[in-house]
Amino acid sequence: VAQYDTVDLLFVGDSITAGWDWNIWQQNFAPLKAANFGIGGDHTANLLWRLQHGAIGNIQPKLIVLLIGVNNFGHLNESPEQVAAGVTKVVNQLQLAWPNSKILLNAVFPFEQPADSPKRKLVKQLNKLIAKLGDNKTVFFKDYSLLMLQKDGSISPEIMADFLHPTAKGYQVWADAMTPDIVELMK
Repeated sequence: VAQYDTVDLLFVGDSITAGWDWNIWQQNFAPLKAANFGIGGDHTANLLWRLQHGAIGNIQPKLIVLLIGVNNFGHLNESPEQVAAGVTKVVNQLQLAWPNSKILLNAVFPFEQPADSPKRKLVKQLNKLIAKLGDNKTVFFKDYSLLMLQKDGSISPEIMADFLHPTAKGYQVWADAMTPDIVELMK
């Protein structure tokens, strides 16, 4: 929930979006008049439904940060193509709701600890597909996911204790990488 009359920076997504460490949020995003509309457990259809059924209010954000799709694998067993179709619908709905806003579309983060996890291939395929949504005019695709990996490709429990959700240290890594891009895109 925002504590401002206006929201310039809007985060939408699932539990990874919802779960920002408070101190990191306050330091990096609160000064930018940010609101977090992330909801745990959401997959693309949940977010799409919320956007189509009045969850947007009267705000006019300059920038929307979007990260959605990992739960489509875990909860719905969807293929990368199916998840990409859902992400595309969400991006299109965001553009309908806020035609003057830019969208920072995040690559879906890897999950499961080992580098050779079959799920990792699905995420890579998905990110290749959704990268095409980036036009560098209104939709900007950024892949910060490699920052979550160790040199051998595995995920450290220090970055993601459950190998899905970032820890405070993981959120700091993401914030350090993403904040300069957010500031630039909000100009």
